[in-house]
Amino acid sequence: MQLIQQTWDLFKKEILLEWRSKYAFNGVLLYIVSTVFVCYISFSLSAGFVNSNSANYRITWNVLFWIIILFASVNAITKSFVQESRGRLLYYYSIASPQAIILSKTIYNILLMSLLTVLALIVYLLFFPNTLGDPLFYFLSVLLGSISFSTVFTMISAIASKAGNNGTLMAILSFPVIIPVILLLIKISKNAMDGLERSLNYGNMGVLLAINVIVIATSLLLFPFLWRD
Repeated sequence: MQLIQQTWDLFKKEILLEWRSKYAFNGVLLYIVSTVFVCYISFSLSAGFVNSNSANYRITWNVLFWIIILFASVNAITKSFVQESRGRLLYYYSIASPQAIILSKTIYNILLMSLLTVLALIVYLLFFPNTLGDPLFYFLSVLLGSISFSTVFTMISAIASKAGNNGTLMAILSFPVIIPVILLLIKISKNAMDGLERSLNYGNMGVLLAINVIVIATSLLLFPFLWRD
């Protein structure tokens, strides 16, 4: 019960700080809009990306969307522990458990990335129109992707923060986990875009959920040891 209360209090603190500054939200939203716009200008000059009914367009459309979301997630979530001063972290150490801290960060990042990913999908559809065979299931895959990126990068960001926020270390640690995640998301969203039977995606979704559970469990086990340092 104490863990739940501490997690809730720290989560409210994250929301309050973001509401005051809107640093992460505005920064990542600007990144998404500018990236989509640059892609729109670039692909408008290419004859191979103008026919929205072609198979190549739909495949490229889906892959490009997830690449944009992937890098937006990195930009948003790496700030989770970077923005915390040493004095504030010491204060957290005295009032809350490490499990509450990592859980509150993870929940906050899931909420932030879910909102940003939905806005990114809207902006992306405005610049690159596309027909979604199963819009509801594609929207579900987008939310599932934002959750997966949030859990993975929150754990990696916590580890990297204890190693001097080494960006190279974060890239190396996240690579083995994020590659299967992005491949599963592309497959699930492509099936939803083509309007295929939803039951075809249940196995991939189960694997994706299992990865998220393992990552969260690993975070809860490892972060207390990192926190003591």
